[in-house]
Amino acid sequence: MNLLKKYSVIPGLVIFITMFFLGCEGNFKDVQRSNFVEFVPASDADNVNIKYTDSGLISGILISPKMLDYSNVSFPFTDFPKGIDVTLYDKKRKRTYVRANYAISYKQTSVIDLQGKVKITTDDGQMLETEQLYFDQKNEWFYTERKFKFTDAKGVSYGQGIDFSKDFKIINSQRINGEIETEE
Repeated sequence: MNLLKKYSVIPGLVIFITMFFLGCEGNFKDVQRSNFVEFVPASDADNVNIKYTDSGLISGILISPKMLDYSNVSFPFTDFPKGIDVTLYDKKRKRTYVRANYAISYKQTSVIDLQGKVKITTDDGQMLETEQLYFDQKNEWFYTERKFKFTDAKGVSYGQGIDFSKDFKIINSQRINGEIETEE
């Protein structure tokens, strides 16, 4: 008889635990909602055309169909969900063109993350194509660990991992292949 009483408690305990969790589910969802902070941009702009200047000279022009500014969050950033088209000017007025399907600029680090058919060209005919590329605005330096295609007057090369100055004067590439001319 003792054996029957022991096992008759288990179904009652299962029903009690089930009812406890079902009863708490509604409260748990209310707690989740109270902790949810709506993630909305501080500003939203369409068809932007921003000109950056340095000592009275234009140093860059950014054109984008959509810009979302999230300066109201703890790690502020600017989002360009429909891509960007940028023209950078060096001190000798030579241009570097940057195009990407998506970009996000982080204010605290001054790094821009370019994604989706990233293409950079210069007035000298140099061109780099990749799927993701970072631009360090403070150092005016591009870098990626992704696969890339680099074209210039010496030929076409492919590789994975590259970093270079915005004017392509200094280029450091990793795991490169292709036919290129060297000055050696």
